[in-house]
Amino acid sequence: MIMGSRFDLDRQQLPNDFNAAHRPAPPRIPESGTRSAGDVDAPRAGAIRLGRIGGVELDADWSVAIIFFLVAFGLGAGMLPRWHPDWSFALRWAVAIAAALAFFASILVHELSHALVGRARGLSIPRITLFVFGGAAHLQGDPKTPKDELLMAAVGPATSLVIGIAATMVGAALVSTNAVTDAEDVARMAGPIATILLWLGPINVLLAIFNLVPGFPLDGGRVLRAVFWWSTGDLEKATRWASGIGRAFGGLLIASGLLMVFGFVVPVLGSGLGRGIWTALIGWFLHNAARASYVELRLRRRLDRVRVRDVMRADVDAVAPDLPIGAFVSDHVMSSDQTSFPVIREGVLVGVVTARAVRRVPFEEWQRVVVADIMTPSTDVESVDADAKASLALEVLTKTNAEQLPVVNREGLLGFVRMKDIVKWLSLQPDAVR
Repeated sequence: MIMGSRFDLDRQQLPNDFNAAHRPAPPRIPESGTRSAGDVDAPRAGAIRLGRIGGVELDADWSVAIIFFLVAFGLGAGMLPRWHPDWSFALRWAVAIAAALAFFASILVHELSHALVGRARGLSIPRITLFVFGGAAHLQGDPKTPKDELLMAAVGPATSLVIGIAATMVGAALVSTNAVTDAEDVARMAGPIATILLWLGPINVLLAIFNLVPGFPLDGGRVLRAVFWWSTGDLEKATRWASGIGRAFGGLLIASGLLMVFGFVVPVLGSGLGRGIWTALIGWFLHNAARASYVELRLRRRLDRVRVRDVMRADVDAVAPDLPIGAFVSDHVMSSDQTSFPVIREGVLVGVVTARAVRRVPFEEWQRVVVADIMTPSTDVESVDADAKASLALEVLTKTNAEQLPVVNREGLLGFVRMKDIVKWLSLQPDAVR
C-alpha cells in the first residue's frame, strides 16, 4: 500500500579542529567485528518478526493488534450473526479470527508484490512492515527510473484486485445451491470457508480501488508521481506535486470524516460517528505521510551530498572492558554528552556500551560489575563506512533506533556518527525542509 521509509531527525556538523597530535591511533576492528550498514536484520523497534520470504524481512508493528481486533470484532459481533444466526458462538468467532488473519495475509501478499517487482528491477526492499493502516514496503533510496516506480506501484492494486476476484469466485462456487437471489442469500447459504472468501473478495477489491486513489504515498499517488517524473525528468518536483495532491486528498478525508461525525451524509462514505472518526484518522495519516515522504526525499538528497566522515564525531571517549560501572559512570558518562562508548581491548574494538545499559545493574553492584558485563559485543553492533553517504547513516540510525553508530574504515574505528549531529548539519542547509 505504501512504499518508503521514514526518518525522525534532529542534528549538527562536528568541526574537525581537534588536535590530531593528541588523538590516539584508531583501534583495529577484528575480522568478526561490527557489521556494516544493511547487514543487521533485526526488526524495527516496536515490531515483531514474522519471518522472511524471498529475501524480504516481514515485520508486524504492535498497532496491527488494533485493526485485527476491530476486524475480528466487527465480523464476530456484527456480520456473522446476521449472515449465520444458526452458527454457534465458537464457530462464529473462529471464522471471524480466521477471516481477520486472511485479511492481513492478503495485505502481506499485496506488499510482497511491491517488494518482488522492486527487487526484480534491481532495487533494494529489505523489509515489509504491517501496521494499523495496512502495510509498507521499505524501499532503500529512490526508484532508478519512472518505469521502476510505475511498475512497483501498479502491481500492488493489481494483486489485490486478482485476490478479490479470485476469492469471490471461489467462494460463490462453494455455495452448493441454486436457490439464491442476491449476494445476501449467497452469504447465508455459505459454509465457513466460503463465508471467509465471500467477505475477503470484496474487501480486496475495495483495497485495490482505494490504493488507486491519486493520493501520495498510496499506490495511485506513486503512479501519478511516475507520470510527473516521466514528463518533467525531475523526481523532486514530481514528488512535490504528488505530495501536494496527497495532502489535499488527506485533507478532504479529514473534512469528510468531521462532517460524518456531525451527522452529515457524505457521498460514497455515508455517515455515522464511528465511520466518520475512522475516515478522519485515515485522512490525517495520509496527509502526514504525504508531507513526510516529500520531506524525506529532500533530506536524503541533501545528505547524499556529504559523506559520513563529514558529520561524524571523531574525538570519542573509549573505555576498557574491565572498567567497573561506577568508574564508567563517574569518569565517562557524567563528564561528557556521549551516550555510546567503544569498548577497546589491546587496540581492538570488542563492543559498545551505552549509558542506558547501566540501568540494568542495581546501584549496589556498580563497583563489582564491569563494562564487559553490560556491553553489546562488536559482532552484534552495526557500523557504517566513513566514506558512505550520510543518508545511509541516517537510515541505519532510524532503523535500529540507535542514538549513535560506529564509523569505520579499513584502518579501524574512526569515531561515531550521532543522530543529533546529522540533524544539526541539516539545519545549516538553506531550505533543507519546506
